[in-house]
Amino acid sequence: MASDPRKAPLARIVVIGVTGRMGQALLKAAPAFPQLLITGAVASSGSLALGRDAGEVAGLAPANLTITSDLGRALADGDVAVDFSHAGATAANVAACRAARRPLLIGTTGFDAALEPAIEAAAGEIALMVAANTSIAVALLTELVRQSAATLPATFDIDVLEIHHRGKRDAPSGTALALGRAAAAARGLPSGITPPAAGGAPQRRPDGQIGVTSLRAGDSVGEHTVLFSGPGEQLSLTHRASDREIFARGALTAALWLMSQPAGRYGMRDFICYKT
Repeated sequence: MASDPRKAPLARIVVIGVTGRMGQALLKAAPAFPQLLITGAVASSGSLALGRDAGEVAGLAPANLTITSDLGRALADGDVAVDFSHAGATAANVAACRAARRPLLIGTTGFDAALEPAIEAAAGEIALMVAANTSIAVALLTELVRQSAATLPATFDIDVLEIHHRGKRDAPSGTALALGRAAAAARGLPSGITPPAAGGAPQRRPDGQIGVTSLRAGDSVGEHTVLFSGPGEQLSLTHRASDREIFARGALTAALWLMSQPAGRYGMRDFICYKT
């Protein structure tokens, strides 16, 4: 006899960076997922929100969920962690999840490339997803960019254009870099990305490389366009986000999927190709 899905244990989610934009978006999106429960709300040790109710901090009803800086203790009562804190905390968060043997989805961008060995080592022991953007539509956009770059002749220039709110710390965005790398890989280029010069001024890129241009203005949630410019024609692939909750929904859905995966490193590409 099949088990009643209503009696299945809830997936317990630990949110790292709960006081930030995405952390609060995760709290607001969670009620739409009856199969999960947020049991951990983690902020930095210097946060003024420590000890407060996470729901109230997010402008919601009290959630009986106290904000803490003790990630290890939160992980003891959780099944999977979702990290949207800040780049400087990524190394410690990876180490804590590895020690606790808890899957981790890293949505934080801008962390140092020197962290890659630690991420790879952790992925040998836990399921670990690095996702510069947790929108399912952006994951599909990345695959369309990959296919377009592989199909169009090398005479087509490729440019990534991105816009975010003025408070975003990293530029180019992690998503813009991921789109550029997808195009570069499809073209057989080693890295192939020419970022903007200091101050945002575009540089003259070498032939065959991918240009990246960033704009920080207003309160834009995020817009990414990949432009393929050839002789006499142009192809434009664009994703616009109007509500940060799309990233929260994607992150929670991907975290639920990640829980059932064996140890290894994953991306949103794996999720959209194999999700059930």
